[in-house]
Amino acid sequence: MLFGGMKYLETRLMFGMVPGLESTRKICAALGNPERKFRSIHVVGTNGKGSTSFYLAGILQAHGLKAGLYTSPHLVSLRERIRVDDEPISEADLDRLLLQVKQAAETVSSAQVALGKPALEPTFFEVLTVAAFLYYAEKGVDVAVLEAGMGGRLDSTAVAGGEMAVVTGIGLEHTEVLGATESAILKEKMAVVGDAAGDGVGKVFVLGGLGADLLDEARGYAAYLGASVVVPEVRDDVKLPNLGRHYVENASLSLKAAELFLNAPGRAWNRYDDALSIKTLATRSWAGRMQALAGPDGNVKVILDGAHNSHAVRRLVQALEEYYPGQKFHCLFGALKDKDLHEMLRLMMPYVGEWHVTRTPYPRFRELDDLRSEIESLGGRVASAGMLNPDYVQSVLKASEGPILITGSLYMVGSVVQILKNDFDVLKFFRKLDPSANESH
Repeated sequence: MLFGGMKYLETRLMFGMVPGLESTRKICAALGNPERKFRSIHVVGTNGKGSTSFYLAGILQAHGLKAGLYTSPHLVSLRERIRVDDEPISEADLDRLLLQVKQAAETVSSAQVALGKPALEPTFFEVLTVAAFLYYAEKGVDVAVLEAGMGGRLDSTAVAGGEMAVVTGIGLEHTEVLGATESAILKEKMAVVGDAAGDGVGKVFVLGGLGADLLDEARGYAAYLGASVVVPEVRDDVKLPNLGRHYVENASLSLKAAELFLNAPGRAWNRYDDALSIKTLATRSWAGRMQALAGPDGNVKVILDGAHNSHAVRRLVQALEEYYPGQKFHCLFGALKDKDLHEMLRLMMPYVGEWHVTRTPYPRFRELDDLRSEIESLGGRVASAGMLNPDYVQSVLKASEGPILITGSLYMVGSVVQILKNDFDVLKFFRKLDPSANESH
């Protein structure tokens, strides 16, 4: 059932994605600037933002801080995106706060129209971001870890003006908005703390995943902003539930960011404890990303990974090579029409013995016959095909004694999480959540 706030949020879908801070700033001002009532840490980058944010919030919480976490997209429910101390916002609170944002936006819009200016029409992401700010202010969080939706400089999360920004890495994405080169995209993302000389005074960048040339540019841009830079080493003592070197890289960034934040002068809370942080990370399973689901016997039954482009698939197969050398998997696979299907499948082919192709009812998914044809053209064997539903997923799980690999689309993985959440304790977070669509649906 959609309540008033959720209905309003859905009306924002038609406005798509509009980079810029003006709408968010005006609505926040009308609401008393809730984003100024807590400390913030921004997490920006092309890949790895969600896991880095999740690890960092968990470390800060373990040190006794009340920690907010803002991420996107979600796997099952919109409520996942707004958390305090690992608890998702309630339906009632979300609806109530969305209505507050609606009222504020309409007040600002009416004032603009009266002055002969265009009406204010905030986007889905802008409305949700302001609702998150309100929630964190209400809950009295000590710090909120904010994953940028896109870019940094023009992303609505930038309004929070965080004292630290973690950069997880840079690749070519959204070039029509962020710029045509990695250098331009890097600056757009770093500008989450401001884009003018002196905007970053007293602020810190924690940088990861950058080659030598980009790192030099990052140092130069940080100096222009007046910010300091820390480039942490990748730790060799990190053990995570998520499989893959890239998650160790992300966790290493989180460890350093937590250390710098907790040990900054004038802090009233506990100093950084590295042993506690490492212990905490050993239990932090970022859902749907190289996530191993084990049965009661401790044996891994499923590997969930939302890899949905060739870059992410390269990381996936690197992890399979490391953790399951020489093994061929049964793979439940589905993909959206706008993805580089041929390259994704080509990379995965040496690691898959039997393919099981699927799709959700979402129109952007590739048809089963298209998947079958592409796999067979690469020499793969399609063992089964079916719409994604509980019966089909269970039939695939019974097809192999070893782990079943489920990948190709984060949306599909989210649907699988909804199906399997009562079967694996590691997914228990999702048991109290009802499904809701992502904005691109």
